[in-house]
Amino acid sequence: MLEIRRREFIAGLGGAAASSAFWPRTMRAQQATRTLIGYLSPGTPAGDAASIAGFRKGLSEMGFAETRNVAIEFRWAQNDLNRLPEMAADLVRNRVVVIVAVGTASPLVAKALTTIPIVFSAAVDPVQPGLVTSLNRPGGNVTGISTMSQELGPKRLGLLHQLLGRAVRFAVLNNLATRGSPQPDQEIADLRAAAMTIGAEIEAVYAGTNAEIDAAFASLAQKQTEALLVSPNFLFGNRRTQIVALAARYAVPVIYAGRVFPEAGGLMSYGPTPSDAPRQLGLYAGRILKGEKPADLPVMRSTRFEFVINLQAAKLLGIEVPPNLLALADEVIE
Repeated sequence: MLEIRRREFIAGLGGAAASSAFWPRTMRAQQATRTLIGYLSPGTPAGDAASIAGFRKGLSEMGFAETRNVAIEFRWAQNDLNRLPEMAADLVRNRVVVIVAVGTASPLVAKALTTIPIVFSAAVDPVQPGLVTSLNRPGGNVTGISTMSQELGPKRLGLLHQLLGRAVRFAVLNNLATRGSPQPDQEIADLRAAAMTIGAEIEAVYAGTNAEIDAAFASLAQKQTEALLVSPNFLFGNRRTQIVALAARYAVPVIYAGRVFPEAGGLMSYGPTPSDAPRQLGLYAGRILKGEKPADLPVMRSTRFEFVINLQAAKLLGIEVPPNLLALADEVIE
């Protein structure tokens, strides 16, 4: 009886192995009948969840859905930009028809590897890093959406100044991995120029890990920095819970680039309407799948921006938000 059961168990294992070998082949066969899209992000699945939903919505509006005629190969660098080249190369090896690249580094890496059409969403002016030759005529195999979020630094500084009145010691938090590159350097230069007009100063601080973010806030508290701007960057969006908690712990007024921060308990944000760019990514990817060329699709720029204030966060910081600032807000979180 024991020997019979042993043979049955081994036979079961063989059947399971055969099944596991069959299903991947079946899934690959099903995927082969669909157009393959690559999605390259420096962030994480959780951090990109809302963007992915918007991207799928745009694709759907163009007549494409994963349940029907497309398959999406996702690659997330998990906040490590050094992983992007191999991930981009892997998408190329998988023969994707179009690469959707989020951030500034992702499309730059992909562009250096392939002539496959690339659709990007970035917070910077894409002409400056060489993603496209011009906004109206991108040229080559790259087009996409500029959220202009990085260009909004002076506006965010102005809102902080309106909130705090006499504050003169500000800082801006940037991703350490981008230190020395043209985009954050330009952002800091723009902020310092804006600070001079109100008699203030801006210090640039950098962090790339949880421990470095902790240390940055501790350092700001020691220097008695009066307020902080958090640069628009995938890293900080993925670490928003940590950053909001540190801002509360050290009682630092902070303005962010996206509404996810005040929704998580942060003080306030000013940036592009979050659903616009991901949806546009899907629309452009769909147009390319239908035969249009990236070179003929002008780079879109965000035109809708929103200012969000969290009054509970202000109360915890002991800040009374002026009525004129409340009047400017698109949304006030009680």
